[in-house]
Amino acid sequence: MRFIDRIILIFVLLSLLGFSYLTNDEATSSKILNKLELKNQTYLNEDKIVQSIPVVIYKPLGEMVASWYGPGFHGRITANGEIYNQFDLTAAHKSLKFGTLLRLTNLQNNKSIIVRINDRGPYIEGRELDLSYASARALGIVKPGVKKLKVELVQITDSIEIYENKIPF
Repeated sequence: MRFIDRIILIFVLLSLLGFSYLTNDEATSSKILNKLELKNQTYLNEDKIVQSIPVVIYKPLGEMVASWYGPGFHGRITANGEIYNQFDLTAAHKSLKFGTLLRLTNLQNNKSIIVRINDRGPYIEGRELDLSYASARALGIVKPGVKKLKVELVQITDSIEIYENKIPF
């Protein structure tokens, strides 16, 4: 081939490739736009719950004298039928319903925990709560053994659902 023929052939090929690229690009972009519009509608209708956050209310019950019990009862059956574990955040109360959640605060050091009632007691006059060893340790009352604590009833009233929209990009 002569030089001029090669240049013309290259020019024609480049023109065809460029035309083809433009044609495909317009067709592709049109398809993409249609898909994005459809996906956008679909995504808006397919919201996904990311997290459900409970709404918690603390109802003051006043102050109660608390003691703790542990090693001698570890592994034995509690009043609600479960096995006592001194390393769980649990407590005993004479009349509160089993499963009741209480937030306890040591007012001297401001340490606070939430315990679950799973046993009956204490059976020593003047005491209103018997804490597991872990509960007493978390509140810093192992050494004194007996301490007056601020007590609040934990109530989970509702939950807030947080949604996340899927974005197609």
